[in-house]
Amino acid sequence: MSDEVLLEHHGHVSVVTLNRPDARNAINVALMNRLSAILDDCEADDNCRVIVLTSAGDKAFSAGMDLKAFAQGERPFNEHGFGGMTRRNFAKPLVGAATGAAFAGGFEMLLMCDIIVAAEHAKFGIPETQIGLFAGAGGLLRLPTRLSPAIASEMALTAEPITAERAFQLGLVNHVLPVEAVLPRAREIADRIAANAPLAVRASKRVLREVIERGVEATWPLNDELFAKVADSADAHEGATAFAEKRQAHWSGH
Repeated sequence: MSDEVLLEHHGHVSVVTLNRPDARNAINVALMNRLSAILDDCEADDNCRVIVLTSAGDKAFSAGMDLKAFAQGERPFNEHGFGGMTRRNFAKPLVGAATGAAFAGGFEMLLMCDIIVAAEHAKFGIPETQIGLFAGAGGLLRLPTRLSPAIASEMALTAEPITAERAFQLGLVNHVLPVEAVLPRAREIADRIAANAPLAVRASKRVLREVIERGVEATWPLNDELFAKVADSADAHEGATAFAEKRQAHWSGH
């Protein structure tokens, strides 16, 4: 089995680790294939409710595309986008644990995460214009929805990175911590999410993402459709019953 990406299951939380620390976790085809297969499995696994995406080492979450492999003809893209990830419409929550810098495609992968915990020394950027490319794996599409268009433009056009503290101030990162605390906090957040009703969590994520892209008025029909489905679910009945009986709810995901 390939070890470019590692997978661990902790209850309802799956921890996915990019594992090329000597190459600053740069993305080549082998890593893409492994990551894509793991995410396919996580999507299909009802026991998996939340994914934590992290990396080995503390120098880089990911430096992006492996340029040495790129120069030799490798293209780490498939039908799911760069790294087998950036074009996915992933229904389950993703928590990013950035123990180091995230640049270019690595940053674009991190932008797929709903919540990001970062190390104090981490930096984030899309420096592709410095090497004759641009952030074509979703960075230019997602960054203006996470930051102001002016800040996104400055990052894209100057190719200058921002610090973790600056990312926190801008609302891009949820928590900035010493590196040894990053993964534990990410797992703590993931465990808290996984304790909630999975159908309701996935519906919440979908509405949150859709309203950013479509606006409030255009998202109301989807909001109402999903609310009706969730309110009529077995989990909604279980949640109300458990609350009334002062006990922990047991979620079925239906």
